[in-house]
Amino acid sequence: MTLPAKLVISVIIPVHNGGASFRYCLSSLANAMPAPAEIIVVADGDTDGSWLVAKEFGAKVLRIPTSGGPAKARNLGARAAIGDILFFIDADVTITPDAIGKVEKAFSDEPELAALIGSYDDAPGASNFLSQYKNLFHHYTHQTAKEEAFTFWGACGAIRREIFLGLGGFDESYRRPSIEDIELGYRLKNAGYKIRLCKDLQVKHLKYWGIVSLLKAEIFYRALPWTELIWRDRQLSNDLNLGLNSRLSVILTYGLVISLLAAWWSPGFLAVAFVLGFLLFVLNLQVYRFFHHKRGFWFALRVIPWHWLYYLYGGLAFVIGTARYIFSVRFA
Repeated sequence: MTLPAKLVISVIIPVHNGGASFRYCLSSLANAMPAPAEIIVVADGDTDGSWLVAKEFGAKVLRIPTSGGPAKARNLGARAAIGDILFFIDADVTITPDAIGKVEKAFSDEPELAALIGSYDDAPGASNFLSQYKNLFHHYTHQTAKEEAFTFWGACGAIRREIFLGLGGFDESYRRPSIEDIELGYRLKNAGYKIRLCKDLQVKHLKYWGIVSLLKAEIFYRALPWTELIWRDRQLSNDLNLGLNSRLSVILTYGLVISLLAAWWSPGFLAVAFVLGFLLFVLNLQVYRFFHHKRGFWFALRVIPWHWLYYLYGGLAFVIGTARYIFSVRFA
């Protein structure tokens, strides 16, 4: 009996001025057992010598003189890869020593599997509140989602090389870190391919989030383009951030805000606001229990206003993104 050939894994990392986090990323790959067949680093117009750090760790380095975005960088790395499986990770994450083995096993056990994604772990690298909140919320969202995924994820996602290249790779029109990975996932699903969320494949995110950087990324690089993508592909499935609870929470949050504003003229609306706030809290109680379990009562209490703000700007971005999509279609 002939045993099936062992799958070859190529790790691909786009980097633009990766700093200390990038060194931690490469250090974690150096400790991987088994090791990947190759590590390809695409230096996307970096000016801090990240490509030299990659050379120091023995990675194959490709350089782009002017930054073109992670989609372009990942595509360049994919075309140069030798592996059967392309394992994309971000330059600001670290992997566990067994991550490569988990990826290889998943594809070996499921020949029909086209792609898989992992999640952030529950111990983010940056210690400030917003970084902990943002990354823990991401962890919670993925860990409570269905294993049949509808999107891809570039921070920790693997795909069969022949399928990736056959679909044309990432859409390079996304010039910043945006939703190029989600867009690829939608094309995978529309082509009939299987994507699996592997909840035990987790990476540590080292990124520091501040108020401005968080809101800018969430609204302009994620929510707005994602809305337009949803309408383009008519992809309204209950996946990750698009579940029924999230939709109802957006409605309740706006009802709460309108009620509070109306209370300036008619105090009776305070009772309406209280009821809507209570319903919003109960609807998301599982989320707040998660944060309470992970970080304690006071942390969970601080999460609530940020979580409700998330529904506010998410709902607003959906309306604006919808208007932009309609305008672009009508006047194309």
